Amino acid sequence: MGVKPIELLENDREQLQQLIKKGADWRERNRAETILMLAEGHTVKETAERQRLTREAIRERRRKWLKTGFASLPDKPRSGAPSKLTDQHRAQLRHWLEQEPLTARVLLSRLEETFGVRIGDTTLRTELKRLGYVWKRTRYSLKTCCPHVAKRSK
Repeated sequence: MGVKPIELLENDREQLQQLIKKGADWRERNRAETILMLAEGHTVKETAERQRLTREAIRERRRKWLKTGFASLPDKPRSGAPSKLTDQHRAQLRHWLEQEPLTARVLLSRLEETFGVRIGDTTLRTELKRLGYVWKRTRYSLKTCCPHVAKRSK
C-alpha cells in the first residue's frame, strides 16, 4: 500500500521547480526534487531508487515537508565552533584581493597583523570560495618553461 501523494499548490510546485534549477545548496535541491516526485505520484520506493536514497530517508523528507513545508528543505544549523572571521574580516580580504593578487600565506599574515586573527589555510580557502574567488595552483614544468632543457633530457 502506497502513501497518499503530497498535494501542492501550483505556486509551491513552481517554487520547488525553481529551487531545483537554481538553488545554491545541492542538498536543498535534492530534497525539493523528492517532494516534487512524491507530489507527482511516485511511490516512496520509486523515489528512493531514483534518488539513490533509503526509503526511510524519503519517508522522513515527506514527514518533515508535511509538518513544516519549505522550512524542511534547508539544512538545520550544525554544531561546531563559530567562525573566527567576521564580516569585517571578509570585507578586508575582498579589499586586499581587489587591490592585488596575493598568496594564501600573505593573506594569513595580513589577517594576523591587522586583526590578530589566526586561521588555517584550509579555513582561508573555504572563506575565499564563499566570497566567490577561484584560483589554481601554479605548476612548473620543464617542458613549458624551458623547452630546450626538456629536449636534451630525452
